[in-house]
Amino acid sequence: MVDDKALRAWFATEVLPFERELMHFIARHSRQSEEVIDVRQESYERALKGARGGLPRSARRYVLTIARNVLIDRARRERVVSFDHIADLENIVAEADRFSPDHHLEARDELRRAMAGLEQLPPRCREVVRLRRVEGLSIRETAAGLGVSEHTVERQLTLGLRALVDYMHGGEGRIDRTGRGRPKHRKVER
Repeated sequence: MVDDKALRAWFATEVLPFERELMHFIARHSRQSEEVIDVRQESYERALKGARGGLPRSARRYVLTIARNVLIDRARRERVVSFDHIADLENIVAEADRFSPDHHLEARDELRRAMAGLEQLPPRCREVVRLRRVEGLSIRETAAGLGVSEHTVERQLTLGLRALVDYMHGGEGRIDRTGRGRPKHRKVER
């Protein structure tokens, strides 16, 4: 346990010299410029509470880590609140739209498009996607049923799903074996 006098001395000589760097760090990673001072103060408060149990070796790293954690905590709190509100609104709208004729037409169009995209896949890839995503088999069951390795199933599933997503977003739905990235998506015109 560190006494108050040693704690104050540590804070004045080890922490305060990094205040400018700390402010830049917070400003660079903060979503709102007006919260920089609040985050700094909360970081100092946490640093003092934590250092009471024992002074850290690197005050700079310690305070920057605390500031990062404060920013993460604040971002999480903001997300939790906004997700709750959005989830409630989405549920209300989704419930109202669920029985509309437009919803049924869109669902049928998407199903037709998915089936067409699935038919474009190479036979083995199509069978892997069908067994895993439509029949719900595990990777091991799929591999055993097709007589291939589990690695092959995982690779074929990845390639097939990427091609299918590309097709669903208006692309050609081709298998990209280069591994250079995902296929480009075009916006679907309705």
